[in-house]
Amino acid sequence: MLKSFLMTSCALVVLTGCSLIPDYHRPALPTPAAWPAGAGAKTAAGPVGPLGWERFFTDPALRSLIREALDNNRDLKVAALNIVVARASYRQAYDNLFPELDVNGNESEQGIAKSLDYYTQPPQSIVMRSYGLNVGVSSYELDLFGRLSSLSTQARETLLATEAAQRVTRITLVAEVANAYLTLLGDRQLLDLANRTADSRAASLELIRQSAARGASSALDEAQAQSLLQTARAAQAQYRRQVAQDRNALELLLGKPAPEALLNRDLDQITMPDHLAAGLPSDLLLHRPDIMEAEHQLLAANANIGAARADFFPSITLTGTYGLGSSTLTGLFQGGAKAWTFAPGISLPIFDMGSRYAMLESAKASRDITVAQYEKAIQTGFREVADGLAAQAGYADEMTAQTAEVAAARTSLTLSQARYDQGVDSFLTLQDAERSLYSAQQGRISLKVTELSNMVTLFKALGGGV
Repeated sequence: MLKSFLMTSCALVVLTGCSLIPDYHRPALPTPAAWPAGAGAKTAAGPVGPLGWERFFTDPALRSLIREALDNNRDLKVAALNIVVARASYRQAYDNLFPELDVNGNESEQGIAKSLDYYTQPPQSIVMRSYGLNVGVSSYELDLFGRLSSLSTQARETLLATEAAQRVTRITLVAEVANAYLTLLGDRQLLDLANRTADSRAASLELIRQSAARGASSALDEAQAQSLLQTARAAQAQYRRQVAQDRNALELLLGKPAPEALLNRDLDQITMPDHLAAGLPSDLLLHRPDIMEAEHQLLAANANIGAARADFFPSITLTGTYGLGSSTLTGLFQGGAKAWTFAPGISLPIFDMGSRYAMLESAKASRDITVAQYEKAIQTGFREVADGLAAQAGYADEMTAQTAEVAAARTSLTLSQARYDQGVDSFLTLQDAERSLYSAQQGRISLKVTELSNMVTLFKALGGGV
């Protein structure tokens, strides 16, 4: 009988496997087949794979900070734990495709009154004992119409989407650490510039006061010099605040305090590739984990339609046991009485006020939503790469011009200082020259940060490679 029971169960399992999941066709690429024409697009020749962050970031200090973040960042730890949860959910959904065998042992004792005549004899009772050992299947659903396999597929795609989401978190973290580091170095350099400028203007003010005491300078010159000094001091306070906030932001990403030795760097010492090749727009489907995540979410929503369709069909469940029973424990293992049950059940939906139709329509609408989200992810990736390509082509020329502007402003200040010392120009002319140089120097530092940050953003937009 046990052999017959197991063969019947195996045959019914083999009969399962029908799937009502709609055939999946990847949506057409909602972007042009090539990058926009222009100087940036010319650098994107040939197919390329994602560049690993350790190859892209060659600066030792920056690489050390990125490693610290990858080891200690809490968001990344949460993303890793989300994978553990998704993997467990998939395991549960997959295990539902197979029957669960349970072994149960039991013992029972019952006292039964033998005589209730309390007037003629003392009451008597007997004790009845029974022992049982059973193996069986409890409420196993036959997946004749693919409901359970659809839910398993949905859980698997959700797991894959969660793994892709973790890669998104890693790439985003690497880029955020790099940009936070660059911002901190830039603001520290701006603070250093503000400190040197304030010291220089304080010295100039003192000279003008001495000159005014001799009657060689006017009160207007002194007031204008004082204005320049206070502007520099205001900039000092501003950049001190920004440096402190930049450091806090970096340490939040690192998950620990940042070593001071890694922060004493000159921005011009940071080097990155001059340009990155982007390949074809279709390469983003393979390289960007956020697009992979969106597609797995689309596949999960597609599988959910199959589960909703299967709810319209009958549900068959099996319950069965086979075991031994005896009035003594030793007799149980010496050929006790055999006992078995086999209880199949069927449930056929007839009338549910349209609930199943509503669930199917909801599943279809959810699938359409994920299609739009998938297409939006591709369009977002296309724009980010296109913007990065367009920017990287122009920054080199802009930096050359900005450097030349700093040199010209410095020459202008030198000449203005000489003309002011000789009494040819007013202090207002010298003041304008100082402001122009300070502004040009600030602009060059900010442009350097922006140029390097654009390369980091383009690295992330192309898929990162972590």
